[in-house]
Amino acid sequence: VQLQASGGGLVQPGGSLRLSCTVSGLTLDNYAIGWFRQAPGKEREGVSCVSSWGGAPYYPDSVKGRFTISRDNGKNTFLLQMNALKPEDTAVYYCASDPVRYLSGYNLCHRSPRPGYWGQGTQVTVSS
Repeated sequence: VQLQASGGGLVQPGGSLRLSCTVSGLTLDNYAIGWFRQAPGKEREGVSCVSSWGGAPYYPDSVKGRFTISRDNGKNTFLLQMNALKPEDTAVYYCASDPVRYLSGYNLCHRSPRPGYWGQGTQVTVSS
């Protein structure tokens, strides 16, 4: 199973970015998907996760109302739309899934030690 994240970059505060994760070796229909981030010196944080059955996505308060996760099972990809970006959103962003089927979004975002399927990161820098 491979997950390939893309779409990171440099953006000014208040701007938007859309991250994309392409998955191979796994059919996404039955698996939760999610996005995590880690900034230097900080713990990894699950920022957007959603179940396979379309239940309410999980977002922590730090991104609620600004980030939106979506999936396209037909293309085996999922997206993270990030709006109203802040300097504190600067981090390496990772896409992830897990071999356990039917996890909720909340459980994926809090999976310990981390989800079983993990992509390489893409850097997001929010700065003027």
